[in-house]
Amino acid sequence: MQTMRSAVDGCRSNASHSGELINTLSSSALQELASMEVPLSYPANSVVFSEKEPAGGIYIVLEGEVKLSINSSEGKRLNLSIARQGEILGLVSALTGSAYEMTAETLYPCKIAPINRRNFLNFLMRHPDAYPMLFQDLSRQYSVACEQLRTVGLSNSAPEKVARLLLEWSERGQCTESGTRFRFSLTHEEIGEFIGVSRETVTRVLSTFKHRRLVTCQGSMLTIPNRIALQDYAHC
Repeated sequence: MQTMRSAVDGCRSNASHSGELINTLSSSALQELASMEVPLSYPANSVVFSEKEPAGGIYIVLEGEVKLSINSSEGKRLNLSIARQGEILGLVSALTGSAYEMTAETLYPCKIAPINRRNFLNFLMRHPDAYPMLFQDLSRQYSVACEQLRTVGLSNSAPEKVARLLLEWSERGQCTESGTRFRFSLTHEEIGEFIGVSRETVTRVLSTFKHRRLVTCQGSMLTIPNRIALQDYAHC
């Protein structure tokens, strides 16, 4: 069974992400946190929690990927980020007691460990060494939100927005002889919801990128042969 410890071990090469931050906890704190886990399996496209739902606690991603999004009263959706192994969902709401500010939905079959809010807050009282980790994670979430606003609101063109998104997702990809390779199985509509453009626009931009050999696709895997060339589109 996948546990907190193995989730952390699987994230050691990604120090800039939330999963690695858990590893900054003391051994005793990690063991106690793991003891509160009751890992659950979620099929693909399952809602873990919904926006405006009362916060019941935090959720730790042990396996799989989870899409985080917000919705408008008119039914429009903006995808914010994709949470991966070791990341903590619902942290702000669990700390403040407010309703969840976003919706979490699995992209693939996932294993996720929910931890009751009261148990989590009691854990923090017993382990003040966890506060620096929480501060770093909240700072990371703020940075992600700022980058999302920059992409959606300040990027001048659809190719720039798509390029920025692909570069961001490829940061945790696998380096191969043919370029940076990562899983990429979102629909064009879902991609558009990350950057505020239509499905048709995403299709057109990706076709252009493929024609110019900025990206290649094989099944659910996408490869960026030359990151510098794609960065020219993203104005990085």
